[in-house]
Amino acid sequence: MAAQSKTELLDLTRKEYAKLQKLVTQIEEPFAQMKDDEDTSVRDVIAHRAHWIDLFLGWYHDGLAGKPVFFPAEGYKWNELSRYNAELRQKQAHMSWDDAGRLLQERYEALTRFLEERSETELYGGPMKGAKNNWTTGRWAEAAGPSHFRSAVRFIRARLRAVG
Repeated sequence: MAAQSKTELLDLTRKEYAKLQKLVTQIEEPFAQMKDDEDTSVRDVIAHRAHWIDLFLGWYHDGLAGKPVFFPAEGYKWNELSRYNAELRQKQAHMSWDDAGRLLQERYEALTRFLEERSETELYGGPMKGAKNNWTTGRWAEAAGPSHFRSAVRFIRARLRAVG
């Protein structure tokens, strides 16, 4: 169930990130860079999660400033996420495993600071500005942070099982 308060969201964010970090610290670069059948590596997934935190923060600040908010990104619709993610993997292809891990840590810290600096009302008092739906800022933050951390854990565990 989705977090319903700032405290719940911060607790969930920290908990899910800790689970992800525990796995990430056990992975060596060769395994992290190994592609699966869908041309995705563990490094790709970690770098992707960092990127989506940036997207969320951009959506929030654009909406607050009264600018157009592009979901998921300018020039893309939600039903084009496969194409968007494939292009993102290409843009991030140069990234080392260490770079991806550092980027995720930095974005996690930025997300946590963002949440700590917002009031309960700013996070859960109504729809996020510019979002064009009823999701609160807190719900969007959960989707970009802890929900993505949880899915990354599932991906990594599946990859670890697959290689035995």
